[in-house]
Amino acid sequence: MKINQAGLDLIKDFEGLRLLAYQDLVNVWTIGYGHTGPDVRPGQRISNTQAEQLLLGDLARFETGVDKMVKVPLNPNQFSALVSFSYNLGLGNLQQSTLLRLLNKRDYAGAAGQFPLWNKAGGHVIDGLTRRRQAEQKLFLTPAAV
Repeated sequence: MKINQAGLDLIKDFEGLRLLAYQDLVNVWTIGYGHTGPDVRPGQRISNTQAEQLLLGDLARFETGVDKMVKVPLNPNQFSALVSFSYNLGLGNLQQSTLLRLLNKRDYAGAAGQFPLWNKAGGHVIDGLTRRRQAEQKLFLTPAAV
């Protein structure tokens, strides 16, 4: 499955576009739409096109990860919300989460209730993360058009 437009828009909105590398809230070097990794260096600049390419490359890894971890049927909105969640927090956090455990037990409502709990960085509640988790939860709970 691939992320849908609503999920892609959510990620782009909350990550924002930064064409000059910067350190995020937990001091990880980041560029584009939240791209991190050993290829991101202080002072690095990229174009809009490069930012899109990095995002699409990163998303492929998160789509595959969500596909492998989730053992129950998902609609496109649920899948996209989980990709956004994982893109922001990492696949390891999804893998170890109560959210995933509940979801794989077919407790969709319980899983949805877990999104707001993931709103901290560096041990502190972050308003932007609170808003992002609310948006992901809303997307997860939105029935997909058939």
